[in-house]
Amino acid sequence: TFCAIPHPVAVEVTARAGFDLVCIDWEHSQIDRGEIENLVRAAESGGAVAMVRVPGNNSEAIAAALDAGAEGVLVPRVSSAEEAEAAVRATRYPPDGERGAGPGRASRYGYDIAPYVAAANGKILLAVQVETARAVENIDAIAAVEGVDLIFIGPGDLAVSLGAFGPDGAERLDAAIRRVIAAC
Repeated sequence: TFCAIPHPVAVEVTARAGFDLVCIDWEHSQIDRGEIENLVRAAESGGAVAMVRVPGNNSEAIAAALDAGAEGVLVPRVSSAEEAEAAVRATRYPPDGERGAGPGRASRYGYDIAPYVAAANGKILLAVQVETARAVENIDAIAAVEGVDLIFIGPGDLAVSLGAFGPDGAERLDAAIRRVIAAC
């Protein structure tokens, strides 16, 4: 489930409701970078894995979420294989990617940096969000990108992109969603 209230109590209560994973919505809420770490900590305290939907496909936001201790990121508006590859590079350490090794919370502020870096590439979950007509056109290539673990359909933005928002577009939206599912 998604958490968009920028308060640790709200995230912890949501996590305690029994969800395996809580997605902290940095993209569509009034959460700033400084709050991410405490929200991730709150999800963990509530017994859930923390994922962060970052505000865009940019390596700085992805690194901030992962360095704060998130075990995964959801990257919005991925419309091509090249954009999916950029997200993979941002989530993985060399030689698989370009993520920088900072002494953030994920590595216990540097105390466990070597073991964290050694294990992170195999543990971090990367989800990319398909929410444009262009992404549907490129879905086979996006789904084939090594390192993308999950494809998440954003039906609201997808409907807008397809010009299928509202009852008249339901069939077009359904067809696009079926196309994405088939490719996955």
